[in-house]
Amino acid sequence: MQKKSDIVMRVALMVGDALMLILSFAMAYFIRVHVDPRPYEFESQLYDFTLTIIFLIPILIIILAALGLYRKNIFLGKSRLPELGKLLLAAILSVAALIVYDFFKGENLFPVRIMALTSVVLSFVFLTLERMVVRLFTRLIFRKDYGTKRVIIIGNHKNTEYLADYITSMPESGYRLAAIVAARKFIPNDLKKKQYSSLKDALKHTRSDVIFQTDEKSTEYVYKQAVQKHLLYYFVPSETALSSHFGDLELVGNTPAVLVKTTPLTGGYAAIKRLFDILFSLVAIIIAAIPMLIVWILIKISDFKHTAFYTDERLTRFNRKFKCYKFRTMKPEYSGLTAEQAFIKMGKPELIKKYRKDGDYLKNDPRITRVGHFLRKTSLDELPQLFNILKGDISLIGPRSLLPNELRTYGDRSLILTVKSGLTGFAQVSGRRDIPFEERRALDIYYVRNWSLMLDLQIFFKTIAAVLKREGAK
Repeated sequence: MQKKSDIVMRVALMVGDALMLILSFAMAYFIRVHVDPRPYEFESQLYDFTLTIIFLIPILIIILAALGLYRKNIFLGKSRLPELGKLLLAAILSVAALIVYDFFKGENLFPVRIMALTSVVLSFVFLTLERMVVRLFTRLIFRKDYGTKRVIIIGNHKNTEYLADYITSMPESGYRLAAIVAARKFIPNDLKKKQYSSLKDALKHTRSDVIFQTDEKSTEYVYKQAVQKHLLYYFVPSETALSSHFGDLELVGNTPAVLVKTTPLTGGYAAIKRLFDILFSLVAIIIAAIPMLIVWILIKISDFKHTAFYTDERLTRFNRKFKCYKFRTMKPEYSGLTAEQAFIKMGKPELIKKYRKDGDYLKNDPRITRVGHFLRKTSLDELPQLFNILKGDISLIGPRSLLPNELRTYGDRSLILTVKSGLTGFAQVSGRRDIPFEERRALDIYYVRNWSLMLDLQIFFKTIAAVLKREGAK
């Protein structure tokens, strides 16, 4: 099972960068107004200035991300010069972005040039110091074995020995050796106790997060096992294969390894998506507070005895179960039952075949309340899932969350479960329940394999249009 340490570190780094940038610009303003003895001809409005900077922080974070300052293992390299160069460039570009904004908005952010220059210097210094602190903290927690990834190395190749030696001798690398599946001659003498006869045996008897494969034997099988177990999969290519590598090439010590991704939604992109989910859900909960209260009152008026909310066990990223929150739309006597159980209970077993044939839908489903029909048509029953988004159970956009019993019948579930489920998604905006179940699943797989920020943006606006037009809502 993959750990979230990479995403947590990146989110923490983004928050730290945001705070350092705000502090840098605020201090530059304060120094010019209250420390610099030279007279000035502009009105001191530190509060308004700082609020403007906070508003523009997402743009500045995007600049840092575009410069590669949130890449994986950014703290583990030996040379700091490339990072320092990027931080200086980020400081300059951040101030330049504010100057461009100031030019069009006319808010007089930098009324004197010295403030812009001071902002560049302070931004560079504060960002550098912050990353030194985060780097030290990261190494300390990795040495304490918090957030580290447990590794299985498989393959009869000299790189098996190199990787094993590096991982065991560098605890701050973020890796811990769990098992080695290789011939004894490729295993360091002091690590022979880590040897397993097969990958299946290693997976069964160890906790693991990553598989490194160092030879080309049974790569399809090894990769499939990684996908099914939701593990990261690295292929260590030969010298000839390096020239035509696929995926992301990383250095583990001095050994090049290719991260073969099941989805592009990893690393810095996953961190950016999580930050957006948090901001969106907070704003949406505030905006939807009154509509949710009205819906709660309507449900309680129609049925005072029972709760207005319904929780259902669903699956999200890495096969994790969570409680999905919704407004109750179904009659209490059928709540928690499968469609087959409910229709048999009401004495209408003939509806089962029609329900399944129409893609798990009936036009006048007798299980649903009158208020429930309205809530489903308007999608208001989904509003409580905003709290699931805030908690991190699901994302705003992603595949439809699977029911546990669907695992038995759906063949590509491992692929869909490599990303978080979503409140809305590609399948929903492509027809919701107007398209067959198999096609919805195919669209979910397409989303996982071809994720991009632009695709999320398209789905977001299509969702708004679909809800307003009630397309596919039933």
